[in-house]
Amino acid sequence: MATEFGAINVFGDIFGGLLAVAWLVMLVARSAFWRADIRLDKGGTPPAEWPPVCAVVPARNEEAGIERALNSLRRQDYAGDFEIVVVDDQSTDDTAAIIRRLAADGAGPALHPVSGTAPEPGWTGKLWAQNQGLAMASCRRSRARYLWLTDADIVHPPDVLSRLVAKGETGGLDLVSLMVRLRCESFWEKRLIPAFVFFFMMLYPFRAVADRRSRVAGAAGGSMLVRAAALARIGGLSSIRGALIDDCTLARHIKDSGGALWLGLGDKSHSIRAYPRLADIWDLVARGAYTQLGYSPFLLGLTVVGMGAIFVSPPVLAIWGTVAADSRMAVWGMIAWALMTRAYMPSLLYYRRSWSEALLLPAIAVLYNLMSVDSAWRHWRGRGGMWKQRSFSPLADKASGNSPTSD
Repeated sequence: MATEFGAINVFGDIFGGLLAVAWLVMLVARSAFWRADIRLDKGGTPPAEWPPVCAVVPARNEEAGIERALNSLRRQDYAGDFEIVVVDDQSTDDTAAIIRRLAADGAGPALHPVSGTAPEPGWTGKLWAQNQGLAMASCRRSRARYLWLTDADIVHPPDVLSRLVAKGETGGLDLVSLMVRLRCESFWEKRLIPAFVFFFMMLYPFRAVADRRSRVAGAAGGSMLVRAAALARIGGLSSIRGALIDDCTLARHIKDSGGALWLGLGDKSHSIRAYPRLADIWDLVARGAYTQLGYSPFLLGLTVVGMGAIFVSPPVLAIWGTVAADSRMAVWGMIAWALMTRAYMPSLLYYRRSWSEALLLPAIAVLYNLMSVDSAWRHWRGRGGMWKQRSFSPLADKASGNSPTSD
């Protein structure tokens, strides 16, 4: 028995040292993803001429917040031509009536309502709605240089469009995207939303996204300013029509075509969609986690093991080493845990949470692991990608001859 414990302790010493090195490398070498410091310039260099912009907003059963979202678009202080196309995606609540009322009052930039139709085979619902908005005659008539794809649950400050366009024009960018500030008010939002953003930045380091030499491509679908020429170059939205993770897939296609990207935190652009229960956030993650893994059981297993090793092992080793009087194991575990805590702190501070909540990250990682497993289970049961009473099955899509695109 003593020999077995001795072997465990030796393994723990080595594994703890490797974990500490791994976290140090992530803090130093992975494009400083953890800093949460990439923000949209507040001043920026205004272009010589403000180009025309057309915003396209898909809306399905958004009666609770769509008026606030659309009014935030109509209050943009943009100096160039700006119009808004809103696609009612077969809503069963009062969304369509609210859109028509706002369009009829004549305030602000032109607002054009579109009555959406059921998605054609091979299309996800959101992309089909957006595509109908892009086909709206007003978008073609304005010859918009930029298309602003933004969601019906996002409220923007009045200067954000000017800042997005200035960023795109001065940087020669084809896609300027904001990870808007998600709602963080309920108990579960406070526990899990900062981690959601932290994991997203870990997957898509913002500096790497902006680096034209890097293969990393990412975007956040709540607010994407896309150069119309770049969208046309990749074949429009039809080129990604089956993508469940449409934002990152769009970014991948644009970057692969030679385009330049920028992705940052949205600060005052914020989502008003509430996730009051654990089940709400669970559905948010489970809807696309297995898609993110390319529907691969191998990658799912690797992710579960990797998340457990990277996020759960440090406190386990620190506690085990302390109990077993193995000072080396305990020290390595504490170092890895401290580095992990340091990495998570900026995300917590961005959401105005206490740094001490970083100590909960191992438990939060366990929950996200379970969400990923559930995402695979839903996919295997034919209920993958469920959103707003719609489920998109990539297997069914392949049977129709249209293979969905994933990042």
